[in-house]
Parts: sequence; C-alpha cells; structure tokens
Amino acid sequence: MDRAQKEKLVDELGQIFESSGVVVVAHYAGLTVREMTDLRAQMRAAGGAVRVAKNRLAKIALQGKPNASVSDLLSGMTVFAYSEDPTAAARVMDKYAKDNQKLVILGGAMGDTSLDAAGVKAVADLPSREELIAQIVAQIGSPAANIAGAIGAPASNIASILSTIEERAEAA
Repeated sequence: MDRAQKEKLVDELGQIFESSGVVVVAHYAGLTVREMTDLRAQMRAAGGAVRVAKNRLAKIALQGKPNASVSDLLSGMTVFAYSEDPTAAARVMDKYAKDNQKLVILGGAMGDTSLDAAGVKAVADLPSREELIAQIVAQIGSPAANIAGAIGAPASNIASILSTIEERAEAA
C-alpha cells in the first residue's frame, strides 16, 4: 500500500468515525472468511457496515475526532462496525458475539461518549430509532384518544338510558 492509498484510507476512516452514530471495536482473531462474510451481510441488512483497517492508520484517522477514545482499544486484530443508527451496529455485533465466541467486543464510541464492552451491550439493548418513534407517537396519540372517548361518553350514556327507558315503556 503506497502513501496515497494510505492517505485515502485515513480520510475514509475519518469520515466513518465522524459521521457514524456508533462505532464498535472488536477482536476477530480466528473468524473464518465465511463467518466474516456472514457478519458483513448481517450488518449490511441492519444498515451498518464492517471495516478492517490497520490499527496505526485508524489511530491517525481518530486524531481530533469526537470518538478519539476508541484508539485505546486498537491492538491486535481489530474490526470496526459502524452505523448511522446508534443501536444497529451494537445490536448486530452483540448478537453475533453471542453466537460466535471468536468475536470479542472490546468497546466503542457513541459520538464523544466512550463505551466499554458493557456499554456496547447496553446500547444494543436499547430500542431502535423506529421503535422509539412508534412509542412517542403512541404516547402523543393516547391523550387525544382519551379526550375523544370522554367527549363521546356522555352521548353514548344518554343513548343507552333512552334505550333502556324505551325498552321499559314497550314492556309495560
């Protein structure tokens, strides 16, 4: 790899570190090509990506970035998983690490917040962006439904009382 290619790679990594919602760092020693391809496919399906790069170049790319604390995790055979959705990459990596003992999550970063392995697990357990939006919409909509029910209740009560009176009058 010549100097121009290294500079291009450092720029790409810098953009990844800057624009990603979450970056997860893991050791992947012992993973087969098939397992790594499977991990990449799962990450792509979730809207993220997996990247392997030399630690030295990644450390250069991390300089001055909000998630520069990740550089402390870079030793040995490391892989980066990242996504714009703050939970997608963490969720896929956590699930894959449970199924495959060769993938060991070291930590990561969410913006300028540094995460250890437990922090990545906690992020993976959070609901996704779409689930949060659905929960918020449901919370916003429920008071309106309650008000509509309360407004309509007296009318239905009066209708049922009139119906009962009518039935009694017919029975008598």
